[in-house]
Amino acid sequence: MNIRKKVRWALPPGTGRYAAIDLWVQAAEDEGWSEAEVQYVIDEVVEAADDAAGLEVLDWYTYK
Repeated sequence: MNIRKKVRWALPPGTGRYAAIDLWVQAAEDEGWSEAEVQYVIDEVVEAADDAAGLEVLDWYTYK
């Protein structure tokens, strides 16, 4: 799957990747992302090597 969409949301400082997923998913659902698109991003974050790498994934799917 190749997702080029971005989500508008703000990551609170000091948030780990799993807490960040919850916040990101809420924002993605509010913006009409499909369940498959959301699950794809969740899988990428969970499979990341550590919190920093997981947060980088979420950052890629976030408008700057």
